Amino acid sequence: MKLLVTGGAGYIGSIVAHQLVTAGHEVEIIDNLSTGFAANLPARARFHRMSIHQAADILTPDAGFDGVLHFAGSIEVAESVRNPDKYWANNIEGSLALLRAIRAAGVPRLIVSSTGSMYTGDGITAFDESAEVCPKNPYAATKSTVDQLIAGECGASEVLGAASLRYFNACGSVLTTDGIHLGERHDPESHLIPILLQAAGGQRPEFTLFGTDYETRDGTCIRDYIHVADLAAAHLLALAAIEPGRYEVYNFGNGAGHTNREVLDTVREVTGSDFPVHLAERRPGDPAVCIAASDKAHRELGWKPEHADLETIVGDAWRFHRELYAGN
Repeated sequence: MKLLVTGGAGYIGSIVAHQLVTAGHEVEIIDNLSTGFAANLPARARFHRMSIHQAADILTPDAGFDGVLHFAGSIEVAESVRNPDKYWANNIEGSLALLRAIRAAGVPRLIVSSTGSMYTGDGITAFDESAEVCPKNPYAATKSTVDQLIAGECGASEVLGAASLRYFNACGSVLTTDGIHLGERHDPESHLIPILLQAAGGQRPEFTLFGTDYETRDGTCIRDYIHVADLAAAHLLALAAIEPGRYEVYNFGNGAGHTNREVLDTVREVTGSDFPVHLAERRPGDPAVCIAASDKAHRELGWKPEHADLETIVGDAWRFHRELYAGN
């Protein structure tokens, strides 16, 4: 197929783009490189440095695209609280511009990068696709809104089929077939495993552990971690399963969470570093447990994670981290 990948220079988008190229698809990429990196791009993909708001310049009626995989957007929860306008503009207005271009071009397939952070529950039960959606911050609210927009677009179309993939803590790294190492690179970093690796590698003086009195097996929060290679594979499976006029939501996680202490201990074991840890009070709004039920993806897509072991995930992330900070 001929496919357009938005945000294809970012962490997950670039890994999916590489997998698509390896699978034999013709790939074009839109990215403004505000948070992505040109070095992440597949050599065999055609790159357009531009905003998602300009998607119609590429996604024209005569361009012949068979599908779009949409990763472009802003993703930092704390920033969305400080600057919600940026998230309305990038995530909602940008997605609307893309949907208009998709409609005008008659593109039949759309895969969307979404998030499990929009769910709310009892803090114990794993989230399946029927869980209540109640966003707690502007970032999650924009993702929920985009999912509603796409559901409506599919309902009004006899052509477009789409799927929103709601992730739970993508992590790890991938070495592509052409030797490019792809991993998490955020500034500032807000994700647990890369923050721990920065403490282990000396890029930050200590690690702060928020909350040690939750009703969990060791008192710290439990989260679901999914290897980015498994997540990327899910996009290809979802792309193949799309049907005209049908909109589906799939949750992706390993389904068996790890506590923050377990992740901390695994990072110390993998890296051999015994860095300082500062214990702090709970952060407001952090649930005790947040894990995915991915039964629907197993059943309908035949998806199964192949890199679920936490030590493997951390080991892959550490190899990328050491390469990224080599010589610093």
